[in-house]
Formats: sequence, structure tokens, C-alpha cells
Amino acid sequence: MDAFFYVVPSLMIAMVLLAAARVVRRSLRLRSAWNSGLTAEARCLRTYTTTRGGGDSAVRTTLHHVYEFTTREGRPVRMEEAGGPSTVIEGDIVTVHYTAEHPELATAHAPARGKMAAGTVGLLVFFAVFIAFCVGFMVTYHQTFSA
Repeated sequence: MDAFFYVVPSLMIAMVLLAAARVVRRSLRLRSAWNSGLTAEARCLRTYTTTRGGGDSAVRTTLHHVYEFTTREGRPVRMEEAGGPSTVIEGDIVTVHYTAEHPELATAHAPARGKMAAGTVGLLVFFAVFIAFCVGFMVTYHQTFSA
């Protein structure tokens, strides 16, 4: 039974560390695309939504866009991005930012470095507090019930 109070918080910490890695990776990808200086005009081919939740939890809807553009080298690229503006509809032309190495990881989000940095730091602080709580719980349990 004691293992339960160590295994569960450890699994929660592992999941939070994976989420933190995803947040940092996305932040670096966006920053790289914005800083590359490479842009192209992309056509929105399709928009769709996905929903999660329901029942006892809140429903969360995410808007997705599928874009197609041509790189400076003439390579056609089709990419999908979640969380875009609801004002972009099929057929609209938008500017995408991409890197020469990975144009398929382009973004149609306008550069917002401060907003992105604040969001990334905020999430990482939240994750750190969560991890500290889990570690504190395990230490307190160990000190209280093992002796």
C-alpha cells in the first residue's frame, strides 16, 4: 500500500515533465519559424473543429486549419495548425512563417514573442509548483508513515 503513495505522484510528475517538454518544443518551433525570416502566402484549404470532453467535464472545441503554400525553392507544402483564428475560412490567403529545414512545421500565427514567452513561462511555473507539491507530498508521507 505504501508504494501507491510513491508510484502515483511519480507518474504524475512524469506526465507533467512530458507536458513541459511539449510546451518548450512548441515554443522553440514557433520562435524558430518567426525568426527565420521566411514567409509565404498560403491558401486555407479546409477548416474543421474537434471537441473533447462532455458528460461530467466541460466541452473544449479546437479550430483547425489546413494550409497549402509553396516555399521559395518551389516545393509545395501542406500543413495543419490548431488554434487559429476563427475569422480565417476556406479560400482565404494568409501569411505563414517557416524554416528552410522544416517547412511542414510552418505557422500562420502572427509573431507574438512576448505573448508566447509569457504563456510558456506561466505554464512552466505551474508545472514546477505541481511537481513541488507532488515531491512535498511524498516527503511528508515518508516522514509521517515510515519509521
